[in-house]
Amino acid sequence: MRVTMMLAAVAAATLLSGAAQAQTVPGQGQYQAALETMITSTAAGTCPEDVMAGELMAACIQQLPQMSQGLQSLGAIQSITFLRAEGEGAERTEFYSVTFAVGATLVWGIGHEVDGKFSQAFATQG
Repeated sequence: MRVTMMLAAVAAATLLSGAAQAQTVPGQGQYQAALETMITSTAAGTCPEDVMAGELMAACIQQLPQMSQGLQSLGAIQSITFLRAEGEGAERTEFYSVTFAVGATLVWGIGHEVDGKFSQAFATQG
């Protein structure tokens, strides 16, 4: 299973803190809450064990100082919008557009969920 914790933009694109004004497309996105938890927890300096599977958790812990700092620099999440999903079952990956307080928008992917934990999370510039 592929594990990805890529963070683009602002030195490894990062997971952020702050309250989100979330938007979803009904019936399409299932992972938004987990993604928001990953972003806000990582920005706050912790890797959320409740939503990260083993290898993703290990990667998060290893990269935490850089990711936390990068996410904090983006400011609070302003909006999260579901874009699309690829794959099915445990291979499903969902893509969201996440806009932060500084005006940066990143496209985040989250997927490969088993028992409520994800082994894939990554961001690219939007």
